[in-house]
Amino acid sequence: MSRPLHRGVSIRIPDSNNNDLWDSQSKDKSEKEGLDRRGSSGHPSPLRSPFRLLFSDNSNSKYGISENGFSSDPFIIGTPRSRLKLVLLFLRFSLVFIVILALAGSFWWTISISTASRGHIYHGYRRLQEKLVSDLLDIGEISYAPSRLKELEFCSEEFENYVPCFNVSDNLALGFSDGNEFDRQCRHELRQNCLVLSPPNYKIPLRWPTGRDIIWIANTKITAQEVLSSGSFTKRMMMLDEEQISFRSASLMFDGVEDYSHQIAEMIGLRNESSFIQAGVRTILDIGCGYGSFGAHLFQSQLLTMCIASYEPSGSQVQLTLERGLPAMVASFTSKQLPYPSLSFDMLHCARCGIDWDRKDGILMIEADRLLRPGGYFVWTSPLTNARDKDSQKRWKIIQSFAENLCWDMLSQQDETVVWKKTIKRNCYSSRKNSSPPPLCGKGYDVESPYYRELQNCIGGTHSSRWISVKERQTWPSRDHLNKKELAIFGLQSDEFAEDSESWKAAVRNYWSLLSPLIFSDHPKRPGDEDPPPPYNMLRNVLDMNAHVGGFNSALVQAGKSLWVMNVVPLSGLNYLPLIQDRGYVGVLHDWCEAFPTYPRTYDLVHAAGLLSLEFAQQRRCTMLDIFIEIDRLLRPEVCKNTLGFTFLFFYLPLTFLCFPTCFI
Repeated sequence: MSRPLHRGVSIRIPDSNNNDLWDSQSKDKSEKEGLDRRGSSGHPSPLRSPFRLLFSDNSNSKYGISENGFSSDPFIIGTPRSRLKLVLLFLRFSLVFIVILALAGSFWWTISISTASRGHIYHGYRRLQEKLVSDLLDIGEISYAPSRLKELEFCSEEFENYVPCFNVSDNLALGFSDGNEFDRQCRHELRQNCLVLSPPNYKIPLRWPTGRDIIWIANTKITAQEVLSSGSFTKRMMMLDEEQISFRSASLMFDGVEDYSHQIAEMIGLRNESSFIQAGVRTILDIGCGYGSFGAHLFQSQLLTMCIASYEPSGSQVQLTLERGLPAMVASFTSKQLPYPSLSFDMLHCARCGIDWDRKDGILMIEADRLLRPGGYFVWTSPLTNARDKDSQKRWKIIQSFAENLCWDMLSQQDETVVWKKTIKRNCYSSRKNSSPPPLCGKGYDVESPYYRELQNCIGGTHSSRWISVKERQTWPSRDHLNKKELAIFGLQSDEFAEDSESWKAAVRNYWSLLSPLIFSDHPKRPGDEDPPPPYNMLRNVLDMNAHVGGFNSALVQAGKSLWVMNVVPLSGLNYLPLIQDRGYVGVLHDWCEAFPTYPRTYDLVHAAGLLSLEFAQQRRCTMLDIFIEIDRLLRPEVCKNTLGFTFLFFYLPLTFLCFPTCFI
């Protein structure tokens, strides 16, 4: 509590006449003794009555000094002047009493804090101090980078679309096969300490939402032949010219994504795709997503679709989806679990995604079931569901049987599209005939931190306290504000959660005050001004390297910013990713000593709140320079005097730093 302000009291020094008066009085000893006796009987001296000296004025008239040197009594009862003086004295005394009472109350409140609370406050303050000092030292180390530029070289042109941990040739040499050569293998790869160059003709992406439907072909490693030879209908919905790719996602084609999404809604029993929110659907995992057209169309209905696809050296689905400003990351159903907690998505979608769900004894369907929330929907579009040959029909029956063992209920089948609904009843698994496989996972099975572990041949998530049907959860955007019961699952209190939200709202306002001169979308055209040029720093794809509980994402959404956030929860910190998913956002677990599973130049803003302190609080197997090289690979470049790199990066430590890496000439 801050100390109250005290009003000062000025004391006026008597003038020379008064000094002479008192000197003349001191000469006569008998008269002075008489004055003392009189003062002791009726007029208290200043030393005996300190409040009289404190509150009385210093002029002669107010002291009542007569011409013979004696003070007349101004407090004789009965006169109007004396009554006024008494009232003023009483008011002044009351004011002093109130101030003393307030100070006493403040002191009592301070000492009433328990020893534990005071220790918590002290240690919290010390922790923030130590964290700030540590981070500033780390930033200081990075500030010496210009003197060490010779240690870093530019990668060769063949690394233009370099994605670490996805080296097919090395994986084949190590003996990986049967599709596993496209899987993520970080432990066997040597780190490339070089800066990835941009394509020679790289251009700034167009402003959202125009950039969603039109991208520069020079920004991605894809050719017209690769587009035209694509088999998926979402890939065919593209138009090419010499410089641009146009996605006709809103066209009224026979197999257009608008008609397709409308069909899925009707199969679920909804009027149209705009009703997905009311049915409890907010987050969707789009497996083998083409170029993100399904998620782009659903975005206008406030649905958040995460696109995942296997690594592709060129013509990547993930790269083009991110270039359009849509959520995506490199991931595949092969031999490892995806880095998402169980019960994370309201819907899984697979439209000719190239996955053979009947292979490996249905273990890929078990992984899909793990990711799906109770009451969620699995949508599959494949020629196999409507095939006429015996081999395809046999495979289709195997998939149907396995879906039944997973307690999925087939809602509808139209043409090549099938919609299943996951059960909301846990006892469904125990009521299966003859204890049909697969079995349930044990209680000790960790389903919240599956960081690229081997696929499990058991049903996970049934013991989780997050087993809540999609229809029982609050609909979006109310889902963003978890109730006490939901917060208690993660050991959080409502006031703690609310405090985090308010602090991030203030942080976002501070961030935008720094970014506003760079973002023309927040500066409307003034009368008489020319049209502003395209924004040099358009924010659409945001990467939060240490998302905590998703407060930064929530603050951006509530501020009405047209962007999406990839919430990353580091393995070195507390795992709040299930909470982030339950709030209606998307995110992933990640070890920042490894490369992030995405292509170069895919994020407009990288945000790190306390990441350095978290990562380097203990001995790490990587250096800070390694992390910054990875950040440089992830950030989109900016045109800067025909050079190669110019972009920005946030740190919140808890101070705010807006960093501009040097333009490399």
